[in-house]
Amino acid sequence: MADREPFQNKYSLVKGAARRARQLQSGAPALGVSNSTKACRVAQDEIRVGKVTYTVVAKPSPASL
Repeated sequence: MADREPFQNKYSLVKGAARRARQLQSGAPALGVSNSTKACRVAQDEIRVGKVTYTVVAKPSPASL
């Protein structure tokens, strides 16, 4: 079985990196070592090495509302 990608597609990867970059800009500590000081690049490096995880939340169905 092939290794599972940390994000489902490129769109979710970009959204995940943007969310993590905002956390870093707000003062969250970096989870790993990066050659960059830019939050966006640090976030991408963290995702690449598997330090950032995510959860997919299913949208509620109209019947359950």
